[in-house]
Amino acid sequence: MLNIRRSELTDLDTITAIYNEAILTTTATFDLEPKTREERLNWFQQHDDRHPILVAELDGLVVGWACLSHWRPRCAYEDTGETSFYVKQEHRGIGIGRQLKRAIIDEARRLGFHTLIAGVAEGSDASLHLNESFGFEVVGTFKEVGRKFGKRLDVTYLQLFLD
Repeated sequence: MLNIRRSELTDLDTITAIYNEAILTTTATFDLEPKTREERLNWFQQHDDRHPILVAELDGLVVGWACLSHWRPRCAYEDTGETSFYVKQEHRGIGIGRQLKRAIIDEARRLGFHTLIAGVAEGSDASLHLNESFGFEVVGTFKEVGRKFGKRLDVTYLQLFLD
């Protein structure tokens, strides 16, 4: 059975491993080199009660995570959040990403966010379709803004209003 809960510091190594797998094998992130635990600890500590990290546990093992991050650092953007989610490769395609996305949207509503942003890189079609299935609408595409695996890639931005 899948359990989604707020992350704890003890989840950091697994969260890091899942993220590093995505760095090396997908266009879901434009990071190019695996991150150390220390680098991810800084990222982890930037998430607070208003910007949670959730983990998905399957049979007691963390198999994915989602987060709600500051979209921009200025105070005027405090009611806008950016969503991200990652699932271990061997657990993709069975609905874990969908449940994480639903949970992070529900958290954003509970926390009083007005709108959510999601950036999806070219080649991440499943992520694009998943966001659209929750009502996120494409608001624009930045052409060739990233380079990964020897190719220049577009990033499409989507937005969901929570009111």
